[in-house]
Amino acid sequence: MRQPSVIARRVAAASVGLVVAAGAAACGPEDSDAKGAGSGSAPHRGGTLTVLNSQPQQDFDPARLYTSGGGNVPSLVFRTLTTRNRENGAAGAKVVPDLATDTGRPNKDATVWTYTLKKGLTYEDGTPITSADIKYGIERSFAPELSGGAPYLRDWLAGAADYQGPYKDKTGLDAIGTPDSRTLVFHLNKPEGEFPYLATQTQFAPVPKAKDTGTKYEEHPVSSGPYRVVSNENDGERLVLERNPHWSAVTDSERKAYPDRIDVRSGLDSSVINQRLSASQGADAAAVTTDTNLGPAELAKVTGDKDLASRVGTGHFGYTNYLAFNPTVKPFDDARVRQAISYAVDRSSVVNAAGGSSLAEPATTFLPDQKSFGHTPYDLFPAGPTGDPAKARELLKQAGHPNGLTITLTHSNSKDFETSPEIATAVQDALKKAGITVRLQGLEDNDYKDKIHSVRTEPGLFLAHWGADWPSGGPFLAPIFDGRQIVRDGANFNTGLLDDASVNHEIDAINKLTDLNAAAARWGALDKKIGEQALVVPLFHPVYKRLYGKDVKNIVISDWTGVLDISQVAVK
Repeated sequence: MRQPSVIARRVAAASVGLVVAAGAAACGPEDSDAKGAGSGSAPHRGGTLTVLNSQPQQDFDPARLYTSGGGNVPSLVFRTLTTRNRENGAAGAKVVPDLATDTGRPNKDATVWTYTLKKGLTYEDGTPITSADIKYGIERSFAPELSGGAPYLRDWLAGAADYQGPYKDKTGLDAIGTPDSRTLVFHLNKPEGEFPYLATQTQFAPVPKAKDTGTKYEEHPVSSGPYRVVSNENDGERLVLERNPHWSAVTDSERKAYPDRIDVRSGLDSSVINQRLSASQGADAAAVTTDTNLGPAELAKVTGDKDLASRVGTGHFGYTNYLAFNPTVKPFDDARVRQAISYAVDRSSVVNAAGGSSLAEPATTFLPDQKSFGHTPYDLFPAGPTGDPAKARELLKQAGHPNGLTITLTHSNSKDFETSPEIATAVQDALKKAGITVRLQGLEDNDYKDKIHSVRTEPGLFLAHWGADWPSGGPFLAPIFDGRQIVRDGANFNTGLLDDASVNHEIDAINKLTDLNAAAARWGALDKKIGEQALVVPLFHPVYKRLYGKDVKNIVISDWTGVLDISQVAVK
């Protein structure tokens, strides 16, 4: 996914709606890691679940949402061809069928994918869901006025690059065939073994053409999931969902849909959210958050309270915070300088600056430490937890800097504990021990994003992060290291401007694989190969710690999203 700072909360995000957004021991919740966790007896139907969030659920239209695995709140309303497995930990990183009978049937080279819809699927008004509705839902996501969703379809579908959506082009997309009311056939312009992951995005949700109201559709989208929208105030600031009477668990084994009503309240300060969840009074006793972590100070308080500690969900999302080099800017054009900085970094101080070991785990690999990504352990510039300034000085001397050097580190002034002043200062202090003087350039968040994502203005060294659109090495390595994804006149994420034919070729070769375990092993090996070029310095993977109310039960936190899955939650 685009970095969560770029697409705020689309996962967390990612979900991306990620989002969001939105990484490292492969595990799910450490404090509440079993289905049924939470207070009281077995989960049951009924009651109202309150969701307290800082970011509003904007653009509540399946075409415009950028999610990971269908998102959290969005997946209560929008079912898709496939979805994430709603299980704890690593098991939750698998893709499973949703509206479709399976995760897709590819042809020999994975350029054609066929799906069959389950029988008995209906919308909230009882009318049947057809393959034509899913095709139309995808087509409307190409309309400029409904932009914002994941960008893959325009690139992957044959002949779709210039398509402008059904409002301007009534002929539709030839790349999507609907030979009958239950069958969809997708024709791709290149092999994509991970198409089942893409089919979890909300763009694959059905939209009945007769009910499409264009940009106003987000106010009352037609539900295919267990809940329908009864109120959407101030572009997602207050979203009220109630049961979809025509949803059937017979066709949906993933969503439990225990509460009768879900009340999403956003625009709240993070400290207020955690205070309300901590106090757990009134309606807040049956409340959760899908986007607000505990901060270092709050976590210290919670840890000392047995009751509060029992109400913390812990998870990991595929996400890496790192130092990025622009090798076209001196002195970073010299690999020995980049290696020296890699040795000099003190990850223990960076982890402390990010909130401590409970909220961040040191990283020496770009891929997150989870099996689904193909994580292959390596440390190409081993310096221990506190860095190796002597080795860094030695490399600087070889590079012609016997007396050290002065460089600039660009960061955001946003207090996000990721690209913010705390992290920059920790890096500055560590590099000083190796004879490297670091000048800090702090920018307001929008200026920071504009600067680092433009090839013309990208600085030589800056703090960055990346989150996964789905739990695989593909959407992690390709946007950052595939030379064909360098964007010269727009938002560029290949920060090292790497265009290595062998890397590009291997990305293509892995994309042809439909055996995702085999693909994962190849992604891990490619991560190590790219790491040898020292274009980034992995710093840490975040850990998500989130409170929930005392009357909330059935806590499920997967390695796909790293956060509590509200489709599983029950309340008293």
